[in-house]
Amino acid sequence: MCGIAGLWQTRGMSEGELGRSAVRMADSLAHRGPDDAGQWVDARAGVALGFRRLAIVDLSPNGRQPMRSVSGRYTIVFNGEVYNHSALRAELEAAGAAFRGHCDAEVIVAAFERWGVEASVRRFVGMFAIAAWDAGRRELTLVRDRLGIKPLFVHAEPGCVSFGSELRAVRTGPRFEDAVDPTSVAAYLRYLYVPAPATIHPRVRKLLPGHLLTVRDPERPLPPARPFWALDEVALAGAAAPLELSDAEAVARFEALLTDAVRLRMEADVPLGALLSGGVDSATVVAVMQAASRAPVRTFTIGFDQREHDESRPARAIARHLGTDHTELRVGGREALGVVAALPDIADEPLADPSLIPTYLVCRLARRHVTVALTGDGGDELFAGYTRYLVGPRLIEWADRWPRPVRRLASACTRSLGPETWTRLHATVAPLLPAAWRTRLAGTKLRKLGRVLAGDGMEERYRALVSAWTDPGALVDGGPEPDTRADALFRLGAGRLDLMERMMLADQGGYLPDDLLAKVDRASMAVSLEARVPLLDHRLVELSWRLPRRFKVRQGTGKWILRQVLARHLPPALVAREKVGFTVPLAAWLRGPLREWAGDLLEPSRLGGIDGLRPGPVRREWDRLRRGNGDQALGVWAVLLLVAWRERWGPSAPRAEPRAVVEVA
Repeated sequence: MCGIAGLWQTRGMSEGELGRSAVRMADSLAHRGPDDAGQWVDARAGVALGFRRLAIVDLSPNGRQPMRSVSGRYTIVFNGEVYNHSALRAELEAAGAAFRGHCDAEVIVAAFERWGVEASVRRFVGMFAIAAWDAGRRELTLVRDRLGIKPLFVHAEPGCVSFGSELRAVRTGPRFEDAVDPTSVAAYLRYLYVPAPATIHPRVRKLLPGHLLTVRDPERPLPPARPFWALDEVALAGAAAPLELSDAEAVARFEALLTDAVRLRMEADVPLGALLSGGVDSATVVAVMQAASRAPVRTFTIGFDQREHDESRPARAIARHLGTDHTELRVGGREALGVVAALPDIADEPLADPSLIPTYLVCRLARRHVTVALTGDGGDELFAGYTRYLVGPRLIEWADRWPRPVRRLASACTRSLGPETWTRLHATVAPLLPAAWRTRLAGTKLRKLGRVLAGDGMEERYRALVSAWTDPGALVDGGPEPDTRADALFRLGAGRLDLMERMMLADQGGYLPDDLLAKVDRASMAVSLEARVPLLDHRLVELSWRLPRRFKVRQGTGKWILRQVLARHLPPALVAREKVGFTVPLAAWLRGPLREWAGDLLEPSRLGGIDGLRPGPVRREWDRLRRGNGDQALGVWAVLLLVAWRERWGPSAPRAEPRAVVEVA
């Protein structure tokens, strides 16, 4: 795993200036690659590439980057892993290629020479962000993996294109302007992240997952990126031609592919482990890892001081049953306060997913013992693990049958009490309710029901399920929300996918790469830990869309096929558990250990540091939250991190080099 950066400019920078720019940009990513650094300059072309290395496979100098192909035509910097590099190496060797070492970067440049860039990346199995300079054609090609596991930011002005693994890299490059895009602020306040391809800055874009961007003239506007793998095509083709398999056949096929995906991701020349949350996804990954390992797998878990958010006990039981070498750390509000100050550095674009805190803490814990960790991310989006996939379609379609005035009245009733009050009331009557009505965090879910009832149309109601602020336009002047990739995917599935599948497709194209994978990437890279996600092997994604619904949902429970695999390794009690999720007691923390920090940031003078943000609505929700009657803990949290981010990275912030966030000890 590494950090990459570079630029191509036509305004006469000297070789020394180009080199210094590339080094400065790459050094801002030192936390992504503390083991080595490199740079390459072609002064005549105006191109410079920078690199920071976290050595994982082939720790020798043979793995150093930037790396040139044998002929000198291609020079690349590369972040990630191509897991099938050994098979590709054998094929290339049979065709006459020679290799010095055994790293995957060498395979990439050899593949580019043999097959070209686009044909090669179609053959790669892995997570990757690649920048390739083609000296023969004088073009720069940027590539991002199919699911968006690895990030890539691109900044463009006439005469200069720069790129980097994180925003901080392009910020330290030439000619960067730190203006904030109000439309991105509005989208961020709704979703807790800025949806790709936009970023918080108007002149910077995220390269979309599964896309290539080829730049031939930095003087001209960036051309459109083109897909080499299209999620919508995979989903629609899979749904149109589902596999006709028995239960046993489907489980066997899925387990074989999952086992291959996990084994490929266990290759490393450094210590390796896994993050174990206690849920089905990570437990399944760890079970397959342990079955493939001769020694106990190292596993790591974070526990919370509030029981309804804590999965440490089942994680401990799973680890004990599987025989892993398990390490656990319990955290509370005080530990959270210690991390909060670092959040704008960990995620240098606003990212308000509260689980970034425990994700960072468990990554920091793991990094004390290993350099690579496998995770269970992706299982919910692929195999219908979220409650909203199971309940949301019924609610959305049910709401269609209510007259609008009745819906609005019912919605208002759900807002009459705070979510914690509703949860306490639910706990009181739960013993009298049918089993299907007994649920965790009932108040939060009831308030979401109110939002669904208030919406008009399926798309608006689904958006309400995944929104922090349902009307961010009321908070931001001049900030109409952009149409997102997730919106387009949701609409694209109309008439061809059922409502649950449309929701899953939208999440796979938006929430998954822009929130969950960004969170894991920043949290793990902040402590120089490589996180690998076997459930998001693109072959598994393609298989998931060809599996009929019954292999995902049965008897009102999602992830059926994952549970079948897990049941081969664990007793039923550890498989058939209600989903908890990697959540935190945010409202309690904001009223408790984080109250002073939050109150200071929400002073009107500091809220005024965000151009166009209206302090009034934010202050009102903060006052309600402090009194225990607000349901906008997530929305308030988003504003808090936006203000903290702007104070760290805005025009008034110190212009010192961005600091690395590595904290291992």
